[in-house]
Amino acid sequence: MARNRLVGINHVALEVGDVEEALAFYGRFFEFSLRGHGPGDAFIDIGDQFLALTEGPTGPPDRARHFGLVVEDKEAVRKALEEAGVEIRPGRRLDFQDPWGNTVEVVQYDQVQFTKSDRVLSGMGLDLSKTPEALAELQEKNLA
Repeated sequence: MARNRLVGINHVALEVGDVEEALAFYGRFFEFSLRGHGPGDAFIDIGDQFLALTEGPTGPPDRARHFGLVVEDKEAVRKALEEAGVEIRPGRRLDFQDPWGNTVEVVQYDQVQFTKSDRVLSGMGLDLSKTPEALAELQEKNLA
């Protein structure tokens, strides 16, 4: 049987203790709109992807398990996290934990090989480019 190729990530789902508190927490650092919202869940729109927040049991923090968010300006997020008193893990990366133990890694769009089509970026109201290093990574894989 032939294996199917992975094409992308449609969404990431996080369990949080309280959806409204989670929306307020993430809303302090990221501008977003909701794709949907109901009792016990909310869906943060990220262009052609989304982040699902669901009320449920949360486990202890885990140093290795995490998900990455791509932003326009990583240093602006770092500053907002610092101003809010959120602990940032030491090192050159920008990793932090939300109040429910979910570890988030923040990366800047122009510095990573992750890319969105021009049409999706335009629909999101963004005009972003890539560093030469990120473009080289994409070109090496025939993706740019």
